[in-house]
Amino acid sequence: MEMRLLPDERLDAVNDVIKLIQKKKGFCYGTDAVLLASYIKPSRGTAVELGAGSGIVSFLCEAHKKAGKIYSVELNDSAYDMLIRSAELNSSSIIPQKRDVRDLVSSDFGGECATVFSNPPYMKSDSGFLNGDEVKRGARHEMAGDIKDFCAAAGRLLSTGGAFYCVYRPDRLTELFCAMRDSLLEPKRITFVHPFADKRSNLVLVEAKKDASPGLFVTKPLVTMEKDADGKPVFTEEYNEICEKCGFDERYLRI
Repeated sequence: MEMRLLPDERLDAVNDVIKLIQKKKGFCYGTDAVLLASYIKPSRGTAVELGAGSGIVSFLCEAHKKAGKIYSVELNDSAYDMLIRSAELNSSSIIPQKRDVRDLVSSDFGGECATVFSNPPYMKSDSGFLNGDEVKRGARHEMAGDIKDFCAAAGRLLSTGGAFYCVYRPDRLTELFCAMRDSLLEPKRITFVHPFADKRSNLVLVEAKKDASPGLFVTKPLVTMEKDADGKPVFTEEYNEICEKCGFDERYLRI
């Protein structure tokens, strides 16, 4: 299929199935997006991604049959345009929607949903360097809603017992948990992700349930990188296995 690319864009092969349009010098998906997709448990119901960006998490979930129907919500004009074209390129059945997460209600998706997931901006709008690229700026900073807004949207969309999956920064974990509980989302499972075994966690993966009772399962930590025989950093075997099957094994699941 012939695909229109703008001068500042490139076409990346994620795997043998998924191709993704991304900015040459803009925001590109990373480890956090792949791990989020892998953390999501399969469901036959409707799923919604909040702040989809390029749509990589939605495309991975679709490829691994993690939902019956997937809506991908993105507000930024440029990112949404790339999302639309990537969906066409992949002959995808995901449904892109150009919406503000702060305005979403369950009726926008035909009723309450089984799953909501998000890789929200990690940085406050007034903190750190504000990138000149609007896509990169919106992906990193809370320019169109903060973590309270994302959790509130998930709370409005989910049915009782529905799951909200999120990847976030450990230093803002208190804010995330407070925002979840304010929206009737109870944290039920958490995994701390470490770049190396001797380094502190730089990501957390969290699963919350709508209207659930308290009780948090802390899994074993996940280490994504190690040094090879030559001292060069490489992905760990466990990380590669998670990415290959887009799923975590039983050690990360409550039995």
